[in-house]
Amino acid sequence: MDLSFEILGLLFLVAGLAGFIDAIAGGGGMITVPALLAVGVPPAQALATNKLQGSFGSFSASLYFVRNGFVNLKDMRNAIVFTFIGSAIGAVLVQRIDAGVLTSLIPVLLVCISLYFLFAPQTGKGGGTPKLSENAFAFSVGTSIGFYDGFFGPGAGSLFTVCFVAIAQFGLVEATARTKILNFTSNFAALLFFIMAGLPIWEIGLLMAVGGFIGARMGAKVVISKGQKLIRPMVVIISMVMAIKLLWEQNPQWFQ
Repeated sequence: MDLSFEILGLLFLVAGLAGFIDAIAGGGGMITVPALLAVGVPPAQALATNKLQGSFGSFSASLYFVRNGFVNLKDMRNAIVFTFIGSAIGAVLVQRIDAGVLTSLIPVLLVCISLYFLFAPQTGKGGGTPKLSENAFAFSVGTSIGFYDGFFGPGAGSLFTVCFVAIAQFGLVEATARTKILNFTSNFAALLFFIMAGLPIWEIGLLMAVGGFIGARMGAKVVISKGQKLIRPMVVIISMVMAIKLLWEQNPQWFQ
C-alpha cells in the first residue's frame, strides 16, 4: 500500500498506545484494527497485520515479566502448548465458518468481567486455593481462550486475566504477567497461519510492531510499579469500552 509518511507515523503512535494499554489490561486490538481499517487496509489483511504487530507487543511485555521474575515459563509450559493448539485451530476455522455466534456472545462476557472486578472486593489479591489443577486449567482455559483469540480476538486478554484471578487464584500482577505469556502464544500461533495464507502487510505490520514493542514495555513497567491499583480499574474500563464498541458495531440501531 502507498501510505504517506504522516499516516505511517500515526500508525506507529497508535500501535505504541495500544501496546501500552494491552500490557496493562488487554484490548489493544480495539485501537489498532480500526486504525488499520481507517487507512484502507482490507478487513482480512487488517486482522492478519494486527496479529503481526500484536505479537511483538505481547512478546515485549512477556519478556519484561519473565526477566523480572513474575512468571516462570516452565510452570506454564502446558498452558502454552494448549493455548497454541487452540489458537491454531481458531485461526484455521475462522477462514471457513461464520463468527456470528462469538461476536454476539463476547460483549456479554466482557460486561460480566467488568462487574466481577468492580464488585468482588477481594478480587486480585491472590493466595486462595486454586479451583482447578494446573493441568486442568491449562487444558480448559488455554485451549478455549486460545481458540477464541485465534478465531476472533477482542477481550482475550481480559478473559485470560479473569481466569487466572478467579480460577487459579493469582494476584492481579501475577495474573497479568501470565496473561501476556498466553497472549503472545495465541498471537504467534494465529500469525503463522495468516502468514501461510499471505495476508499480513509486512511493511505496515513491522512498523507498528516497533511502536507496539516500545509501548508494551512501558506498560509492563507500569504494571510492576503500580500493581493492583491500576490494573483493576483499567480492566473494568477497557472491558466496558470493548463491550460497548462491539454492541455498537452489531446493533447500530440501538444507538440512533
